[in-house]
Amino acid sequence: MPNTALLNNIDHKDLKVITRYGAEYGDSVNIAPVFPTEFVEIQRDYPILFRKDAEDQWQAIALLGLDRNENLFLRENGSWDARHVPLIHQRGPFMIGYSKAPSGEPSEPMIHVDLDSRRVSKTEGQPVFLVHGGNSPYLERVSTMLQAIDRGIGYLPQMFAAFEEAGLIEPINIEVRLDRETAYTIPDFHTIDEDKLTSLDAQALEKLHRSGALRLAYMVLSSLPNINRLIEMKNALRAQGMS
Repeated sequence: MPNTALLNNIDHKDLKVITRYGAEYGDSVNIAPVFPTEFVEIQRDYPILFRKDAEDQWQAIALLGLDRNENLFLRENGSWDARHVPLIHQRGPFMIGYSKAPSGEPSEPMIHVDLDSRRVSKTEGQPVFLVHGGNSPYLERVSTMLQAIDRGIGYLPQMFAAFEEAGLIEPINIEVRLDRETAYTIPDFHTIDEDKLTSLDAQALEKLHRSGALRLAYMVLSSLPNINRLIEMKNALRAQGMS
């Protein structure tokens, strides 16, 4: 379990966060959970796919690589070579936490920090608080990210319910061949059935539109050509003798 604490400018006045990316920070992964609130940005760089989690609940993921623990967007200088880094990786050691109010109702969401995270430092990185206690620009950006994640998590069940009601979720068989000897089969993922989407009647389309899921369905479809981009990136690495 993470060693989480409610973030405050007294206990954590000297806290800094290392914001570069790397395997040592958990970034060397070939999939990343993503949220509807970032689909606009995600679709430009990554394929968006669906799968069931351990609790049999749908989740959306971005495909980052073809091999396990392979993130084709990571660079040796600690950068992430894409226009948008998935929010789950941008957020660093921070998360939204809720506590119960005396009335028993959930309180306002509060920022918590994992003090055991390897990104947490007192000597290097972005300061979380200003010298006189105010939030740093970095913390303000993190707060915006966490709000987007929180809204996205809240909307995921509604989005998938709308997709399922319209019969739009279908398995996708991803087969990638790099050369005669090297091929990949990426199983157990799903996507949007484009034929069913285009054949929906006006009433079903209107309902999907009102739910906010129609535009998201088209974003998922528009993201799929990024599989070809992953292949190009993988081939470039192989040509350099790196993978």
